[in-house]
Amino acid sequence: MDIIKTIEEQQKRESALGFNIGDTVKVYFKIVEGKNERVQVYEGIVIAKNHGSTRETFTVRKESYGIGVERIFPIHSPRIIKVEIARPGKVRRAKLYYLRNAVGKAKRVKTRVGGSVSAEIAARNARVNEIVAAQEAKAKEAPKGDGAAAEK
Repeated sequence: MDIIKTIEEQQKRESALGFNIGDTVKVYFKIVEGKNERVQVYEGIVIAKNHGSTRETFTVRKESYGIGVERIFPIHSPRIIKVEIARPGKVRRAKLYYLRNAVGKAKRVKTRVGGSVSAEIAARNARVNEIVAAQEAKAKEAPKGDGAAAEK
């Protein structure tokens, strides 16, 4: 069991943490289409978090052309580049499943306001951007072994 825990600890990511339920987030994730990779942004409200070390997930809900769309993301997935907080939410529930049936103003989630809150969110997003930049730099520095072997 210790081997499994050590492997799981290696796979954890720092850049994906720091948001709460009720926050409106932008999830930047890679989509692979054949040989092409692109980054897609999914913006919505976090309605649930399911804990479980590296198997931790969060559910993001958004309205797309009048239809509610939910997507479940694994927090420690290598395909997630970063999770940016767009608006911090103020809620009193652990799961916001009631938003599925809500209509009109009932769908709104209150926003936490104040100078300290906005400064905290800006600092958190800046830290995430630094971590992502460091990971990209590390990935560019690492030489690809299969390309060098193919040339010889």
